[in-house]
Amino acid sequence: MYSIVNTATIYGIDSRIISVEADISEGMPMFEMVGYLSSEVKEAKERVRAALKNEGYALPIKRITVNFTPASIKKTGAGFDLPIAVAVLSAIGIIDSSRLSDICLLGEIGLDGKIQPVNGVLSMVMEAKKKGLEIVIVPKDNLTEARLVPEIITLGVSKLKDVIDIINEEHYEMEPIFSENTSNIIETAYDFSMINGQQALRRACEVAISGMHNLLMVGPPGAGKSMVAKCIPSILPPMDLEEQMEVSKIYSVSGIFNERKGLIKNRPFRSPHHTVSAQGLVGGGQIPKPGEISLSHGGVLFLDELTEFNKSTIEMLRQPLEDKQVNIARATGSFTYPADFVLVAAMNPCSCGYYPDLNRCHCTRQSIMRYLSKISQPLLDRIDICVEAPTLNFTQISKREDNESSDCIRKRVIAAHEIQRNRYREYGFLFNSQIPSNLIGKFCNLSDGNTAYMEAMYNKYSLTARTYHKVLRVARTLADMDESEDIKLIHLQEAILYRGLDKKYWEEC
Repeated sequence: MYSIVNTATIYGIDSRIISVEADISEGMPMFEMVGYLSSEVKEAKERVRAALKNEGYALPIKRITVNFTPASIKKTGAGFDLPIAVAVLSAIGIIDSSRLSDICLLGEIGLDGKIQPVNGVLSMVMEAKKKGLEIVIVPKDNLTEARLVPEIITLGVSKLKDVIDIINEEHYEMEPIFSENTSNIIETAYDFSMINGQQALRRACEVAISGMHNLLMVGPPGAGKSMVAKCIPSILPPMDLEEQMEVSKIYSVSGIFNERKGLIKNRPFRSPHHTVSAQGLVGGGQIPKPGEISLSHGGVLFLDELTEFNKSTIEMLRQPLEDKQVNIARATGSFTYPADFVLVAAMNPCSCGYYPDLNRCHCTRQSIMRYLSKISQPLLDRIDICVEAPTLNFTQISKREDNESSDCIRKRVIAAHEIQRNRYREYGFLFNSQIPSNLIGKFCNLSDGNTAYMEAMYNKYSLTARTYHKVLRVARTLADMDESEDIKLIHLQEAILYRGLDKKYWEEC
């Protein structure tokens, strides 16, 4: 007696369809499973055996062999319990095997036969739809997530008997397709109207988000760097449905998708502690999972107290900041995770935090150099905008000002993004920060006078090719914010200003 059912496994943030075959034959009684299995999958046979017994189904005293194909993909997770149970029940004739070819089964089984939720359901349902399967049976607790994928029937079950009844029925009852409201509602407790003073810092944040540029804030303790960073989500533009699905898929694979809130509508804002490990930041592990940079995909990664992070850990950001993705190689395969995020970082200029105010800073030159050397020049070169956050005086702190709200700033950001989307519609990228080097001359063309100015700045600040291109990209954003087709001298001057701060601290020391 033989049967085969369809299921899926996570592979990076995507999924692969897996076939689970069950064969029952004469021979010494045993339950054997093969097919490149992890330890939790190997343990599934004990869970399935107990669940079937407690549900009133006795396994025959025969040789039971379960095979997972393709054998080249390592099977991980507890989501194989349900397909194993259904394959075995089909092989012994309790479930009609002719009805299984268009069904994908996902779920963990408790010893009492209850179906438990699993991670990555959104990705697996999307793969099932892509492969032409018509029905996906998922745990009841994963049904909201599964229904985010349109044009495929998703059925939620809570017990093993429910699965048997569904499959053996002559007609499937069409479940209503989940209709998700994709409107963007900003959910943040911080607003730029709360920020007094720091006009240069507010301006830098708007420029950074308008072109999706990386931003570094340098200043003494209490200047408001962290609070300004927490206001940035309130000016982020809305995500379209495709972006919402991609971000939701990453969170689903990571096991932190919130069923009650449904589709993720707001751009992510992640702020890991400085003790985060390399695997926690970039991703990886024995069974690879997305790290903080992938959880920030489409949004902002905020690294507060940048110099307190392990140097080798933050240096791993170099490649993702350039390629907008991270590649992780393991013996089980090579995985690519998306990492298109805006890096926002904040740091003090020295150990005490008050350099270059020598009236308050008592750090030695050597200690300042040692402190700043935690941030390498190659990493600084990948940050488009560096801005100083000066100490606020009492009047600035105590005075009630009618500050511009995040809603007003956000409207200007959306307008700048619309200009960029229209300009780059045919080029495969969306924002000025993503302009490839070979297209810099096309989209950041300078007049003869501006070219001469940039040559002088290139020599004065000892710019590299990478930093020169970043200056031009920021200048292009500033021109878009002014709705100017051409990059003007004032745009170049402001863009150069954002490159001068790293020279001030890292070279003066």
